Amino acid sequence: MKRREFIKYLGCGCCSVILPSCTSTPITNRKQLKIYPESVINANAVKAYEQFKKKAKLSKDIKTLNMIKRIGGKMEKAISYYFKSKNLKDPTINFKWEYVLVDDDKTLNAWCMPGGKIAVYTGILKVTKNEDGLANVMGHEIAHAVAKHSVERASAAMALNVGTAVIDIFTGGAISRTRNTVGRSTGVDVLQVGIFNPFTRNQESEADYLGLAFASLTGYNLYEGAELWKRMKEEMKGKEIPQFLSTHPSPTNRIRQIRNWIPQIRTQFPTMKNI
Repeated sequence: MKRREFIKYLGCGCCSVILPSCTSTPITNRKQLKIYPESVINANAVKAYEQFKKKAKLSKDIKTLNMIKRIGGKMEKAISYYFKSKNLKDPTINFKWEYVLVDDDKTLNAWCMPGGKIAVYTGILKVTKNEDGLANVMGHEIAHAVAKHSVERASAAMALNVGTAVIDIFTGGAISRTRNTVGRSTGVDVLQVGIFNPFTRNQESEADYLGLAFASLTGYNLYEGAELWKRMKEEMKGKEIPQFLSTHPSPTNRIRQIRNWIPQIRTQFPTMKNI
């Protein structure tokens, strides 16, 4: 089936659900589909975070944990103040911020659950190197929560499942046959590679942009956002997969994009005083 036909059928199957459920991402104003209840996502996030804290090995490095809380606290205030100054609804108004440092030197990661539940792994510290680098990472992760990306992904998955089911009814199972045939011969899910991967890469790029904005509002060095990806690229040497198979942009593309954004970000999101 041609891509244009797929989109036409998907639109027919989901239009009645999508139209009343479109919103816009804060700051970037990208149109979003939200049909999955945000309250359900947030409630599940709280439960998952509590379970995570019970099972994870939490670090006793109080100095680093305090740095994480300091960065987070500044971003909490800056984000709320920014939206208030623009007479816009604060997307973090119901957040219950919390921060943990996980003792895991092999994991180069950090994340922010919906509602402001944040975890930083000690492994990422060898890439961030300093407070500015860590602030850029945390800004990116906080941006996912501010932009409600989890709600959007759940909604997109729901819409795609409904849409493909409708298409299969109209076409006698064309989508299922194509996925099975291609999957058997290549090991690749065509919907994952053709729809979900580009979708999540766009979210990652948006989080990069918003994360830079939050780092700028709080006075951190934005160029560390590019430098840490240079260091990450070195860490991933020999382990990178082609971008079209990944849910994230390649480090090379991220470095170039971040550097291109910095002049604009500095102008539009100047550092706030008393943050």
